[in-house]
Amino acid sequence: MAPRTARSARRAPPAEAFACRLRQGRLTRRDSLWLFGAAVAAPALTGCATSPVTGERILAGLTPDDEREIDRRQSPHQFSQDLGAIQDTPVNAYVADVGARLDAQAHRRDVSYSYRVLNANYVNAYTFPAGSVGVTRGILVELDSEAELAALLGHELAHVNARHTAQQQGQALLAQAAVMGLTIGAAATDSDWTPLIGLGSQIGASALLARYSRSHEREADALGQEYMVRAGYPADGMVGLHRKLLDENARQPGLLETMFSSHPMSAERVQTAQRLAETRYAATRGTSAQRERFMDRTASLRALKPTIEACQRGETAMARKDWGAAQEQFTTALRRTPGDYAANLRMAQCLQAQRKLTEARRYAEAARRIYPTEGQAMKLSATLKLAQREPAAALDELQAYERVLPGDPGITFLKGVSLEAMGQQRPAAEQYAAYLRATQQGQAAQYAASRLRAWGYLR
Repeated sequence: MAPRTARSARRAPPAEAFACRLRQGRLTRRDSLWLFGAAVAAPALTGCATSPVTGERILAGLTPDDEREIDRRQSPHQFSQDLGAIQDTPVNAYVADVGARLDAQAHRRDVSYSYRVLNANYVNAYTFPAGSVGVTRGILVELDSEAELAALLGHELAHVNARHTAQQQGQALLAQAAVMGLTIGAAATDSDWTPLIGLGSQIGASALLARYSRSHEREADALGQEYMVRAGYPADGMVGLHRKLLDENARQPGLLETMFSSHPMSAERVQTAQRLAETRYAATRGTSAQRERFMDRTASLRALKPTIEACQRGETAMARKDWGAAQEQFTTALRRTPGDYAANLRMAQCLQAQRKLTEARRYAEAARRIYPTEGQAMKLSATLKLAQREPAAALDELQAYERVLPGDPGITFLKGVSLEAMGQQRPAAEQYAAYLRATQQGQAAQYAASRLRAWGYLR
């Protein structure tokens, strides 16, 4: 078939227009951003459960087997979205050691808890329902003692033990499916090729992560405070953690937006923790908060705090699409720490958004060298190569991604796109069919189905 003219391509339906641009090697900035945000399929939900803390029946949405499957399938991809565990083995080991002290106090002994510090710059901590806990470097550098770290980890541990995470992630997955269904309906009447996941939503926690109610937060505070006290920490570590977060939110509200949306904070929670520290746990008042040990064991990460803060400012600017301000902040971060994976990756994304593809590739390739086993730089590099008419090189990147982080349907979709751009229709169709077996929701699925129909594989 002869190539369409630019004018006729603009009139074509979104999928046809994208296919035309792909065939001509003329992907737009929006196309490449959309490709980078290709979605991961959500698992199915079932059943009720019993809270091991209260003994009450709860609508969890997830059985214990579901919880373990969620952790196995989803947590590696979420941790990669948050740019992987920091490449600082001693700091990760230290956080895991503190977590292990708390594990021994937990109600649920059937859970394999794990802890890692993530390269994400935003301020948050979260857990998956079977005990895979992530702590961002953005929050860790704000803490002042091991007791505050124990409070943070104890709070997340409490969500697992009270099965809040199982309840809320089950509901979140159902809501996500509903939203994706609405996206399909909207796309059918939209004359523009709208990105499935915009650049701003890539920064911060996934929609898959739990959004807790205030009652769940209160219960997690109380249970987490109990765990940390049993583990030998002073109860006012929880007070210090909450005060720090409230003070930081008053000073920089945007920085904690993601955390406060998933963990609603209030002065009442601080007051409750303070009351418990002064009454039920008054005997812990003289217990050491282990500030010196915390400072010693996290010194290497805290040395990066100016770099992390510059990245935070850059990401905030990216979210409001102020690319010039973002680039300036990432330049500051890289001037301080040229080998920082997160700063290099964010600079590449910032330049990609400005259509400075050659410069973006330079930073993406630097990120690949710095952290060769982390998937986001590979994925970004692949979309940049697609945008620069190098689909074979993009396919190589996607295959490398699958070797280190298998099981992402979005990568299957991108492999189909790369093969289609190479003119390899049958292999592309196989990838699109595999993607549709994983999920039939969202614009990527809509596009895959449209190509299979156009090529005669579907009716």
